[in-house]
Amino acid sequence: MDLLNTLVEKGLRREPPTREEALAVLAASDDELLDVVAAAGKVRRQWFGRRVKLNYLVNLKSGLCPEDCSYCSQRLGSKAEILKYTWLKPDEASKAAAAGVAGGAKRVCLVASGRGPTDRDVDRVSQTIEAIKEQNEDVEICACLGLLSDGQAERLRAAGADAYNHNLNTSEGTYGDITTTHTYADRVDTVQRAQTAGLSACSGLIAGMGESDADLVDVVFSLRALDPDSVPVNFLIPFEGTPLAKEWNLTPQRCLRILAMTRFVCPDVEVRLAGGREVHLRSMQPLALHLVNSIFLGDYLTSEGQEGKADLEMIADAGFEVEGADTTTLPEHRRDGCGPCGGDGSRTSADTAPADAADPLTDTGAPRTDLVAVRRRGAGTDLAPNA
Repeated sequence: MDLLNTLVEKGLRREPPTREEALAVLAASDDELLDVVAAAGKVRRQWFGRRVKLNYLVNLKSGLCPEDCSYCSQRLGSKAEILKYTWLKPDEASKAAAAGVAGGAKRVCLVASGRGPTDRDVDRVSQTIEAIKEQNEDVEICACLGLLSDGQAERLRAAGADAYNHNLNTSEGTYGDITTTHTYADRVDTVQRAQTAGLSACSGLIAGMGESDADLVDVVFSLRALDPDSVPVNFLIPFEGTPLAKEWNLTPQRCLRILAMTRFVCPDVEVRLAGGREVHLRSMQPLALHLVNSIFLGDYLTSEGQEGKADLEMIADAGFEVEGADTTTLPEHRRDGCGPCGGDGSRTSADTAPADAADPLTDTGAPRTDLVAVRRRGAGTDLAPNA
């Protein structure tokens, strides 16, 4: 395909595709899928070789969130039967983090439900960061605490945080359809606060919420313009008890096309395969490693993931290697603060193109509700974590 040759050439130059080209990747047929994966894989290997960075989540405070994000099992009014607990103590969080590091994780992501942290919460998380760094001084720490207020990002940076995660989740045009208690602009503001404070920005999306192809392209181009170092791609986990429990719009093939499109738009950025990979990619997870250079190890915030041992075996069997603590993830030009080059990610006339509906599941691809497992181990429990 001439399109794929063009996309590879652009990716190797760190130049973004046009919106028309990005939409064409999502519209590719299943017969073309392996060609799409192979093309995006060339771009991935150019900037990240065959390395896979492992990240580990620690849910510091679970459930009881006042926000109404429709996709979230911790949302206001959620009837999902998830673990609910208040703040872990620093030593408890450090113990949970140590399990992930022992499993090969290079980054520990500290997450807490809620609209945003109070100053007292920032103190708690700062103490937790210090406790983890005391035991594992080389580990990267990413905080994910919601919307940030003045000075909070600076305080987290001073405590030893390396990064801050706050996802855009979906396109600006459809954001109000999934959340009403805060705005898309609030999320952009928090990512920019983190960047201004010197934290590495981590911001991504959630696919599978009923969005169109145009919405997916919108949010990925918006992420490129925001210039985070890491872009996690989540696939909706349709928890029973949430408004989106019946949204089963994804097939493994569509997930791979979404990941490929993200790689083409963000060629030299850490693209992370995040929540929902086991539910929607299933046996095709190894193919995704040709598109992403980062995954979460083990369990997620409120759901159980693939066994950590199976993650490591999958990486090895697919011919990839776990990125070591002594290896810098990002290419040198990004470490120097250049960011994306070769294009500004601005929109083209393709913005007016009709939106394509998400691929429906066929009769032979019924929703795999059996794969949505609520987390019952690790942080907040007496059981050993999955790492």
